[in-house]
Amino acid sequence: MLATDLDGTLVGDQAGLQELLDFYEQQPYEVGLIYITGRHLASARQLIADEGLPIPQALVTDVGTEIYTGPDFQKDEDWEARLMDEWKPEYVEALAKTIDGLTPQDLPVTSRRSFHVIDVQAVDQFRALLEAQSVPHKLIFSGGKDLDILPPASGKGEALRYLLERHGMSDAKLLVAGDSGNDLEMLTLGFPSVIVGNAQPELKKHEEHPLIFRANRHCAGGIYEAWNHFHTD
Repeated sequence: MLATDLDGTLVGDQAGLQELLDFYEQQPYEVGLIYITGRHLASARQLIADEGLPIPQALVTDVGTEIYTGPDFQKDEDWEARLMDEWKPEYVEALAKTIDGLTPQDLPVTSRRSFHVIDVQAVDQFRALLEAQSVPHKLIFSGGKDLDILPPASGKGEALRYLLERHGMSDAKLLVAGDSGNDLEMLTLGFPSVIVGNAQPELKKHEEHPLIFRANRHCAGGIYEAWNHFHTD
């Protein structure tokens, strides 16, 4: 099974993507797919269509705050209910308005609050304020410009862990792939993982680990490298 981010990881090098998909088609086993993205559902579905990507078994959107399964992308209501107990987006919004250097993103979901960062000092200020006010949250800063405030029990790693446990796939032959800071949580779950060659600096600086492969190739080409490193007998 491949659990992968989309932009800059599976998508971004058309030749490498086709090489990877052709490789999977030639294997004697079937490779299941989980897409884990910061995009919201409509945007992710549009990307899947535009790039001609295979339909995944599960689609995790909004930085791990929403999960959709099956070919018709049915929302996992149990996951949503689990997150909402501690989620107070109105408090997050109110505090964000007191800090200069953050521009809120206009999103069609309530399961996260996301901001474009104009001044990186604003990130530390916001973190300190959220903690001082005891607002339940998970803060993820990635790419030097994207700030996500999520329900504390969410995130890409927690969503992947939930899916694997719920559907009895924890023992699957798995590869996890990502390129930016919001992927770090899922890359460090303890499964074979790959940081693709075009990764953001925050991932390239992460400590070495035998289960984290650092690819030379970009995007899907890096996934192909890592699959052969971990899973070719």
